[in-house]
Amino acid sequence: MALLPIVTGSTSPVLRAPTERIPKVTKEVKKLIKDMQETVRDANGLGLAAPQIDRSLRLCLVMMNGKITPLINPDITWKGEEVDTAEEGCLSLPGVYKKVDRPVQIKVQYLDESGKEQERILKGMDARVVQHEVDHLEGVLIVDY
Repeated sequence: MALLPIVTGSTSPVLRAPTERIPKVTKEVKKLIKDMQETVRDANGLGLAAPQIDRSLRLCLVMMNGKITPLINPDITWKGEEVDTAEEGCLSLPGVYKKVDRPVQIKVQYLDESGKEQERILKGMDARVVQHEVDHLEGVLIVDY
């Protein structure tokens, strides 16, 4: 496993570009997930998206139910009407904090590490973290809010 350098700066091209879907969960994808887990733990982050480590792939790790969970090709398929405002930070924007409005509840579909389709309904902080990381996969940063 390896610590990966985190890309910083709101004008970084890799942070601003939509990502590519992962066609198949391979050994390389699994190794990348392990390296990303080590990196996000080392940085004390709640999530990490592949563009933040200079990979334009639709992959992120999120803290869900107190556990770092990989989401491969995540899609938010539903957002509840209730919205909450909270301050967010970002590992790619050190020292920047921004109040962001986000739905309190979402439904997300993704592949897990074994390539199985998953669907979860998330609330509160779990939903916020997933929305933040999926934004990264679309080239959107907290400074855009």
